[in-house]
Amino acid sequence: MLPARAASRFVLTASRTHRIGFPTESRVRCAGLEIRRPFSREPPRPTEQHTRQPPPPPPPPEQDANASLFSKMVEAAATSFASILVLGAGFGFAAYAYHKSYKYMVLHKMSNAFEPGDPVLELAAIGKDLPLAHTSAATHWVERPEQPIVDAIVAGRSGGHYHLFIGEKGTGKSSMLLEAMRKIDGDGVAMFEAHADLEIFRIRLGKALDYEFHEDYIGGYFSERGPRDTTALLDIERALNKLEKVALQRRARVKAPLVVIINQMHLIRDDDDGKDLIELLQQRAEQWAAANLVTMVFNSDDYWVYERLKQLATRMDVLTILDLPKSQATAALKNYRERYFGEHPSSEILEQVYDRVGGRLNFLNRVAKSDDMLSACDKIKELEKTWFLNQCWILGEEMDDDVMDQQKWAAAAVVLATALVDKEAEMETTYDPVVGHVLPSYPLYKAQEIMTRVDFVRAFDRLNLFSITSDAQVRASSVPMHLAFQEIVAQPGFREHLQGTIDRIAAIESLGRTRELVAKDLVLGGKYEIRKVAGGIDVTLQEKEDGDGDGKD
Repeated sequence: MLPARAASRFVLTASRTHRIGFPTESRVRCAGLEIRRPFSREPPRPTEQHTRQPPPPPPPPEQDANASLFSKMVEAAATSFASILVLGAGFGFAAYAYHKSYKYMVLHKMSNAFEPGDPVLELAAIGKDLPLAHTSAATHWVERPEQPIVDAIVAGRSGGHYHLFIGEKGTGKSSMLLEAMRKIDGDGVAMFEAHADLEIFRIRLGKALDYEFHEDYIGGYFSERGPRDTTALLDIERALNKLEKVALQRRARVKAPLVVIINQMHLIRDDDDGKDLIELLQQRAEQWAAANLVTMVFNSDDYWVYERLKQLATRMDVLTILDLPKSQATAALKNYRERYFGEHPSSEILEQVYDRVGGRLNFLNRVAKSDDMLSACDKIKELEKTWFLNQCWILGEEMDDDVMDQQKWAAAAVVLATALVDKEAEMETTYDPVVGHVLPSYPLYKAQEIMTRVDFVRAFDRLNLFSITSDAQVRASSVPMHLAFQEIVAQPGFREHLQGTIDRIAAIESLGRTRELVAKDLVLGGKYEIRKVAGGIDVTLQEKEDGDGDGKD
């Protein structure tokens, strides 16, 4: 028998809603007897033999195999399609997002290139011992009369035009631009140096604009095609396209145009590639000046850049930078001398220095840094004289015919220098007490007539032997160079030496134009008869006729 506790009903509560009940009686079969035990009040469950149904007949083996194979194929195809769809959508979205974000970052970086602060200013300040902070310009700079104009251009207050600064090296063109940038901390300005190689020009442009020319683009990993490999000129065009977008975005916030300064434009080669580059830059400058988006500033030492830009120019302003007049030159020298040595030179010394080197700022700076200023002036003149003689000295009537081409070039330079010295003697005044030196000059066409060549004078300008101003006047490149011309022409026997060189060149050219004909193998007493006929020359050999002799048989 079961214990009395087993006969009672037990109820265990698992939770508030679930109750677990145990039967109060159990049914035990033993030897055909049915014994009821009070464990559960539930009705008896049907036995297995009453509830078992006959199983369905199995399907044919072929139908089962076909259904299984088809279901597997559908499942594999659906899985593959879903995988491809997810991967394609993911890669497509990633590629689109990267492409858009890259374009945004390109414009954002280029826009930051025009924010205040510029590496060019920092380098200039370090190189010239200038303070990076805004200080009085009078402590380290002599302001030229053109400085207010340059300040207005760089600050964006002179819109509607693009500008060409032209003048001899050392006159202070780049210094004025840097000073104007320093006053506004480079806000809205980008500046870089030109170069003869277009690839280097492209890199410098990209550095100034903070543009990588898609060299950091990795869209190829997403099967996004980037810009194709191309020439440097097309890369420059792409950079200018991006710059135009940045200028349009900035125009909505700031009314002033952006300013892009290209320094040393004369370094670009005067060939087809260089002309294409200048044409590309000028086209953009014209468009942006008309829309007041970007102001382009070109800085050049040579006249040929002006000639190239003049052909297509409609909105170009030319600013000619000349040497300082006497009053400003002496003031600049005095300022330099006080800065480097703490001295106060007398007016006589300052005038002597100006008489020897003129108002060229780089010469004045070099003289002011030396202990003996007058000796430094003489050294500068000797350097200019040596440079001219090394490039253009003439060899006289004993020269070999192999150097005739170079001597043509040298003789043309010496003839022009002699003509300038001779014209100085004809001028009423060559020195003004206020303005200073008045160098003799010839119009460009007249200088070409004097040299009897039209292709040499621009090469002389590139070598800084002569200078061609923006109004097409040819003169010595500087006061020390003109003094060197005077010394060369004043040498004993110089004019005879020059005339001998010219005669020798003419003789060599005459020999080159002369053809000598030698007749050989003539019959005794015969002769050649040469006649000019239609379409050529007729040459006939005439033999000597036999005479009758002495009349004897």
